[in-house]
Amino acid sequence: MKIKHQILNGVEYVYEDQSVWDKEKRYSTHKRKYIGKMVDGVFVPNRRYQLEQELEEEKRRGPKPNIKTSRLFGGATYLFDQLGEQLGIRDDLKTCFPKQWQQILSVAYFMVLEQDNSFSRFPKWAKTHEHPYGKELSSQRLSELLGSITEEQKQEFFRRQIKRRSESEYLAYDTTSISSYSQCLKQVKYGHNKEDKTLAQINLAMVYGEESRLPVYYRKLAGNISDVKTITQLLRQLDQMRMAKVRLVMDRGFYSRANINELMKKHCSFLIGLKRSLQLSKNLIKKLGPQLLKRSNYLSDEQVYAQSCRESWDYTASKARSGEVIHEQRRVYLHLYYNDLQAAQDRLKFQRLLDQLERELVDGSRCPEHEALYEKYYEVKETKVRGLKVAAKEEAIAEKMSRCGYFILMSNHIQDSAEALKIYRLKDVIEKAFGNIKERLNGRTTTASSEENLDGKLFVQFIALMYLSQVQKVMNERHLFRKYTTDELLDELDIIECYREPKRKAVYGEMTQKQSDLYAYFNVTPPR
Repeated sequence: MKIKHQILNGVEYVYEDQSVWDKEKRYSTHKRKYIGKMVDGVFVPNRRYQLEQELEEEKRRGPKPNIKTSRLFGGATYLFDQLGEQLGIRDDLKTCFPKQWQQILSVAYFMVLEQDNSFSRFPKWAKTHEHPYGKELSSQRLSELLGSITEEQKQEFFRRQIKRRSESEYLAYDTTSISSYSQCLKQVKYGHNKEDKTLAQINLAMVYGEESRLPVYYRKLAGNISDVKTITQLLRQLDQMRMAKVRLVMDRGFYSRANINELMKKHCSFLIGLKRSLQLSKNLIKKLGPQLLKRSNYLSDEQVYAQSCRESWDYTASKARSGEVIHEQRRVYLHLYYNDLQAAQDRLKFQRLLDQLERELVDGSRCPEHEALYEKYYEVKETKVRGLKVAAKEEAIAEKMSRCGYFILMSNHIQDSAEALKIYRLKDVIEKAFGNIKERLNGRTTTASSEENLDGKLFVQFIALMYLSQVQKVMNERHLFRKYTTDELLDELDIIECYREPKRKAVYGEMTQKQSDLYAYFNVTPPR
């Protein structure tokens, strides 16, 4: 590449000239890139070229060492540094993001510690806190950071984190919707919004470890993709990440015969909820329901009645090469549960629905979404003499009421109903994770206007969620929520000062016994 000059209309322009071989035309051509002009014999770069040079200089040098005496808040970020070492997050980020890892960590720390974590507030936070990057990031630099995070880097990070997890760990899988005002994002679509918002959305699918209580993997989906359609792609992704044993826990929204066959084909262990409206569920309630409400079937810890049975599953699959269709009988375990309180709530909810349907029919304000329900539960007749007459279909209503309070789980490896329920209820950790993303990590509605920035922001939120999840896991295990909220605990540590002088190690300020005890709960040696 050569630097050349050209005078046009009395102005001396400077440009980069690069020789490029044209394969189709089979001769060399030149590409020119304008970089500035000469003014009184001095080169004046244009804004774009100057910005590119500054970025290259930053990448080459990395963060500048602290050459000034400073006093910063550092107790909470010190805790995060140590947790990152324990979980291998820092090492994996260093390997996968050699140029950006410190920036990613600093932004993740900021997202956990600041309730109003709008990126516009990051420079102010960075001035007053000790953090891995050690410098401020303007809005433009933050945008460039998010846009620089590639899919290859993210997948490698997921693979490295998965290797650190136990193979016996159950993985909770679920999706949530994130609303968006943007018209530029390809995957923003109108779909079933789980928060009943009228905005278009993207869907976020996440895998969460039930033992480690840490997120394992996530991916972004189009907003109009239903849960049941995501299983096949999830299994492919987990296979690509070389996960040897997959144990999935899913709610009833993911059930379909095709998905169960796919899980069996991939030799995955699974535990999944079933809808009560399925014929499989109805048959199970008829079979076990009459003998379920016995003292011997009552699980005192869970406050439910439970009974299990072994059934045969009609497994169907086709061979990839020959296309031959295989039909086999596979073993599954069905677990039926009944809860008195849930039965009362289900009946009340159903009666309220019937009241609403009757009002709509009588008032003539039928809702298109309720047409199937009108047909199922009511017989509507209208004559000139008697007018509109609405009669309830008592048999259909009684059949629905008879299933209130029941819920069903299916597994291909868990035989005990108490064990199955205990594992299934651990799935609540992923609901709490989605709550953390939306409430604390500012992910309820995305304002990103480009695919790259949205992908980068979701990844940084994922890293922040790992730290937040570990903090809350320890707080649960140590019963710290009896004394603190998450904010109160982090604020208690955040006020510890970090004093820095040129060419000397950081010195942390005085600590109370309460602060030292908090570090001990996390198995962290207090800073010196």
